[in-house]
Amino acid sequence: MRNLLLFCLLLLQQYGNAPVASHAGDTGSASQTPIYTADGKLMFPANYREWVYLSTGMNMSYLQRGSADHAVFDNVFVNPDSYRAFLKTGTWPDKTMFVLEVRAGGTNASINKAGNFQTPDLLGREVHVKDESRFDGKWAFFGFESDEPSKMVPKEASCYSCHSAHGAVDTTFVQFYPTLIDIAKSKGTLTAGYLKDVAEQGKEGKAGK
Repeated sequence: MRNLLLFCLLLLQQYGNAPVASHAGDTGSASQTPIYTADGKLMFPANYREWVYLSTGMNMSYLQRGSADHAVFDNVFVNPDSYRAFLKTGTWPDKTMFVLEVRAGGTNASINKAGNFQTPDLLGREVHVKDESRFDGKWAFFGFESDEPSKMVPKEASCYSCHSAHGAVDTTFVQFYPTLIDIAKSKGTLTAGYLKDVAEQGKEGKAGK
């Protein structure tokens, strides 16, 4: 089974609508802030590959199951305005947008003889948005199978409870972003849930010795 984030990507079918509203004046340019259709769907941020790259996970799973039969890469990007704000404060401002891009891995191609690389095969994309005035709980997920506008992933989906319980900063998995976790530590913005996970992992490690 793929990780819970990828599971969220597959929950909804997407249907298009023309954009009618934006929050361009709040935290930066319109290309960095969420834009919604009249019926509340999120427009996909087409320029996300120009945003700040945070990290790549390979074959990650939040469930204790066997590894996939092929490599899967999870690439994470965040809008630059929010990234710069995080460097100063250790937390995410309103209108923050993350894009999770899931790509298939390949091997034994061209001159590569070992290990895995990312292929052009796009398995899915997900956007995690902080919009305090719009969403109960401040954050929402949107899964994209194409560039068409997307409905919000239902709040009952497991990605919400998982992020809320285990996200290192403000329901986000900063623990997997190697350039940011130390900033959160220095700013004192780590969540109680994350600190509890770290403590429990430490106990398990000592018990296994």
